[in-house]
Amino acid sequence: MKKLLSILQITLLMGFALLQSANAADAIYTSYFSNKAVGGYDVVAYFTENKPVEGSSKYTLEYQGADWYFSSAENLASFKGDPEKYAPQYGGYCAWAMASDNTAPGKPAFWSVYKGKLYLNYDESVQAIWVNDKDKFIEQADLNWNKLNKE
Repeated sequence: MKKLLSILQITLLMGFALLQSANAADAIYTSYFSNKAVGGYDVVAYFTENKPVEGSSKYTLEYQGADWYFSSAENLASFKGDPEKYAPQYGGYCAWAMASDNTAPGKPAFWSVYKGKLYLNYDESVQAIWVNDKDKFIEQADLNWNKLNKE
């Protein structure tokens, strides 16, 4: 039953992914109703606090067409100093979906920092698949992301 549920979730994800579009103009995933990158979560906190932390409207920055929120002035300053270090890979789209040549939203609760980079996944079941072979999925996702950015 658990395997069937995972297959169903992946099928739903893939169906949802077809509704998403990513291209050079959509370098950063934001929801349809908001311009917040990573759903308003502080991307620096994933590195410094090892957990998702909601950002505050007191500490915001526009970067690559999206609004980035931070939980402190210090984290905002860190991001300003090196946004490439802290911004999630694939513009915050789901890393596993990108490896599958699709797009789906990356959710702040399903994350990992691996080899100094932040990766987001769509949900727990997708993340469980992704973490089992991160290197292979990252290699493929990098190729797909670069292909999108050239279109």
